Amino acid sequence: MLAVVAVAGLVVCAPAAPAALAAPSADALIGEVYGGGGNSGATLTSDFIELTNAGTAAVSLDGWSVQYLPAAPSASSKWQVTPLTGSVAAGARYLVAESTGSGGTVALPTPDASGGIAMAAGAGTVALVHATTALTCLTAADCAADVAVHDLVGYGAATVRETNPAPAASNTTSIARTSGDTDDNAADFATGTPTPTNGKGETAGGGIPPVAAKIHDIQGTTRISPLKGQKVAGVTGVVTAIRAFGSSRGFWFTDTHPDSDPRTSEGLFVFTGSSTPAVAAGDAVTVSGTVSEYYPDSPTDSTYQSTTELTGPQWTIESSGNALPAPTVLTPTTVPDALAPQPGGNIESLPLEPAKYSLDFWEAHEGEIVSVSNARVVGPTTAYDELYVTTKPKQNPTPRGGTIYTGYDQSNTGVLKVESLVPFAERPFPVVNTGDTLTGVTAGPVEYDSFGGYTLEASVLGGVRSGGITKEVTRKQRPDELAVATYNVENLSAVDTEDKFDQLARGIVDNLSSPDIVTLEEIQDNNGADGNGDGVVAADQTLQKFTDAIVAAGGPRYQWREIDPQEGTDGGEPGGNIRVGFLFNPNRVSFVDRPGGDETTAVSVVKDHNKAHLSVSPGRVDPTNEAWQDSRKPLAGEFVFRGRTVFVIANHFNSKGGDQPTHGRYQPPTRSSEVQRGKQAQVLRGFVDQLLAADRKANVIVAGDLNDYQFSPALRTLTAGGKLTDLINTLPARERYSYVYEGNSQVLDHILTAQDPRGMDYDVVHINAEFATQASDHDPQIVRFRPRG
Repeated sequence: MLAVVAVAGLVVCAPAAPAALAAPSADALIGEVYGGGGNSGATLTSDFIELTNAGTAAVSLDGWSVQYLPAAPSASSKWQVTPLTGSVAAGARYLVAESTGSGGTVALPTPDASGGIAMAAGAGTVALVHATTALTCLTAADCAADVAVHDLVGYGAATVRETNPAPAASNTTSIARTSGDTDDNAADFATGTPTPTNGKGETAGGGIPPVAAKIHDIQGTTRISPLKGQKVAGVTGVVTAIRAFGSSRGFWFTDTHPDSDPRTSEGLFVFTGSSTPAVAAGDAVTVSGTVSEYYPDSPTDSTYQSTTELTGPQWTIESSGNALPAPTVLTPTTVPDALAPQPGGNIESLPLEPAKYSLDFWEAHEGEIVSVSNARVVGPTTAYDELYVTTKPKQNPTPRGGTIYTGYDQSNTGVLKVESLVPFAERPFPVVNTGDTLTGVTAGPVEYDSFGGYTLEASVLGGVRSGGITKEVTRKQRPDELAVATYNVENLSAVDTEDKFDQLARGIVDNLSSPDIVTLEEIQDNNGADGNGDGVVAADQTLQKFTDAIVAAGGPRYQWREIDPQEGTDGGEPGGNIRVGFLFNPNRVSFVDRPGGDETTAVSVVKDHNKAHLSVSPGRVDPTNEAWQDSRKPLAGEFVFRGRTVFVIANHFNSKGGDQPTHGRYQPPTRSSEVQRGKQAQVLRGFVDQLLAADRKANVIVAGDLNDYQFSPALRTLTAGGKLTDLINTLPARERYSYVYEGNSQVLDHILTAQDPRGMDYDVVHINAEFATQASDHDPQIVRFRPRG
């Protein structure tokens, strides 16, 4: 016996007499609702309501109507009515055209009934009523009790709905029924591409019949399906995995009769929106639907790659319990070492070369099942229930089990993101650190994700074996050594939890051994992002709470210096008023306070008796320069340690936001954020040159989150001519990292010095970035040295 399921269609079941809303309907149903017709970005010119008949006999609609109510009705709201005539045949559809807008390019097929209701695109309520008199009910309970209501759907934030509302639609998406009627709109409907179909089976755009296709025909030999935007039918395969939670539910299926072309994937995702599809792994299915390329943002200007999928699907289960296709087993040599072709633009139209490029390899296996065994974790579990492994364990390993990123042209193509399709109630997502191992087999379909690139969606998830890494502890500075550290404390504000303050404090005291000076990045104002635009810019409560926590952890009573920014001018979280600052231990080091430094006053270098001093201390470096627009301004401070002057400059350069992803559709990716960091490096380097011009033996430390790699143009500007040394480069190449992003251990934080680095003891102290439990997403760094006199 065949089981039939239809999205935006019908479910075959036993007929029943018309029922009130309180009882599920078994014949005429609302099948699809679209209120974005004619709106900006819409393809269709008109709104529509589509009915289906899940029964075995035709249903007469004479004297019936469809009616619409706004999502949040007031006491004076009225239902709008469109009368119906004729009938809807068993297994057929009935199309009701509503308001036509000024946008769109494609008209509806000839409707079976017409009205003029201008429905909202995102949220509203539609009722199928066996009467033409306007309803009067304005609540879900009252409408459930109205015997005239045959079926009803509330979508988005609709007040009137069955049990729970269906998801919100948009100018480009409709809500369509995914199953029979359970009187729970959320369970019965999903969002997808609008598919208006009239009683004759005609569709929008001239009623072009669907194309018979195989999965490899749909996937094609490039990144974009040759059948994009077309309806397809007769697509066969075996269900291999199901996503049964979240807002992007659906199933993957694979053709068990592949073609001979290695470029064409035999797997495909069937999108059912927020509704769980009624299929099981091993079901042989025949599917129809519309071929779509899903981009995580906008298809017109996205920098990401797309996922080929079927939307508005209908499927028939032909048989169950079939063997699943064998997965592609990933070995250390399976994925190519080269990332992608480098045409200097969009690679979507290029023929895939899966034996040559890793991004092409993954695209050629999109939707197919792959497996990896005993995979080493190179990126710890995140708050989004994801982790990263490597399929190439010998590719640039760090001593602690990660994978080091060494250059723009040296991508770690073995890195693979892993998420889980297993409901967390059955198995919580594993909590792992870098260097741990996913033991046994981890397997599932391949999907592209804007965060992390190609992802293994695990339907089989391996066990966990610890790699044994521990949080590092650096040595205590000797009495004659000055210890300067830098630490990005990740959006710290006074409203953060005590636990975050305690973890950060223990890091300062226990792991960094209480440095004499700490440059801090990402200190927020007293109410953090909670107070966007409220005029609060002071961070004294944040810093007081932090220094109190350090004392409670057994550390010294640090003092602080910082300059409050102008509200909303320094980037970071909106409302957070992020800035850099200094902590210092007054029992070990003195701060030279020179008044006059504020948010717009530039610090300058003053020469006195062949010695350099700061005009103001603390003082901002050229804060009105356009290089610092919407970015943190460097803070210079003058310190004295054992009678010797030391200049410390705290920094937090602009972020990498806006850069094209390394795994995106543009190759090589454009790193647009480098332009501003290049300007910032020039300004900062100019200030350092002024200090050294006033005193060539000045003790200068430049520290902070420079948001760039040791091999980047910005760092080359800072180190040009050898006046400044980036201490990260004094470490062995495999130890040069302070941050882990998308499974790559890399450098964003730096300490640079104007002294001979051979007289310095430098350490990156790994306590955060490699661990699932983090006080910050950055590791701190420290340098110990004897200042020159």
